[in-house]
Amino acid sequence: MSSGGEAPRSAMSRRGSVTREIVTAYSYVALWIALSATVIMYNKYILTVGKFPYPVGLTIWHMAFCSILAFLLVKSGVVQPIDMNPELYIKTIVPIGALYSGTLWLGNAAYLSLSVSFVQMLKAMMPVMVFVMGCLLSTEKFTTTTFGNLMVVSVGVVIAAYGEVNFVVIGVILQTMSMITESTRLVLVQILLQRRGLKLNPITSLYYIAPCCFAFLLLPFLMFELPKIRNDPAVIISVPVFFSNAAAAFALNMAIFLLIGKTSALTMNLAGIIKDWMLIALSAYLYRAPVSALNIGGYLIAIAGLSLYNYRKLQDMKKDKPPGPSAAAGPPGESVPLLRPR
Repeated sequence: MSSGGEAPRSAMSRRGSVTREIVTAYSYVALWIALSATVIMYNKYILTVGKFPYPVGLTIWHMAFCSILAFLLVKSGVVQPIDMNPELYIKTIVPIGALYSGTLWLGNAAYLSLSVSFVQMLKAMMPVMVFVMGCLLSTEKFTTTTFGNLMVVSVGVVIAAYGEVNFVVIGVILQTMSMITESTRLVLVQILLQRRGLKLNPITSLYYIAPCCFAFLLLPFLMFELPKIRNDPAVIISVPVFFSNAAAAFALNMAIFLLIGKTSALTMNLAGIIKDWMLIALSAYLYRAPVSALNIGGYLIAIAGLSLYNYRKLQDMKKDKPPGPSAAAGPPGESVPLLRPR
């Protein structure tokens, strides 16, 4: 009698456990979307409306803040570091840090002249650049199917750019350079870290890479921006604003840390698309950034190509994945673990 009553209870317990896991996973996804959008919109606010048009200064402040907090988390034992000797640091972390500092600097600089919505549209080109860089550095295999797929993305972005009302050449150049450094960084992470078996989560990444970025940004900050900041009577440095902005940037990395192993690559790609549309709408509403029908049409084409590309990549990952249960599996129905959040 007791065994008959225990079976339904056991089944209900399992269902409750699965429901809690799904709710937790998608709560983390919602948190990631909110923090990611917050950081982007906050950076735009500080650089433009907030009267601090100094992208290197803002970036170096983020790196200093994140370095200190990551150091405290690692040294207090909350997060475990990896084995890292000076030679390994120079060969792996330094080039990645140099590229990442360039990505952040150039990306923030682009917000001085471009709207958040248009930058998000341009960012749809990232998979194209990663694929091209991967082919050049032999981490990706060129196929006509993938090339054709990514050409659809490229055409969509070109149409969106053609329809941009406030098209600023220098802003597009800066954002393109930012994407080039970022795509190179992502490929080098695969070559320099993953092939050596070095696995960095977002906190240990900050622990090793943020101080390196700070060092690379220090010279241009001292040479080009600090003298201007000192002599700029209109500049505003609000301590609460800068601390809350840096805290939001660090919280975003913590959200990514929580997401690892909790959801799938498919979910993250879909969440990234939702985030991009949300940022386009927020930019149009908060900053009165004009968005034309050609903008939206081109971006829809790019998203369609990007979605097909992501679907094919996920199918390839499933084929390559060894059979059997995975410790890092996400929610039921999504067997591909999170590889790298957008």
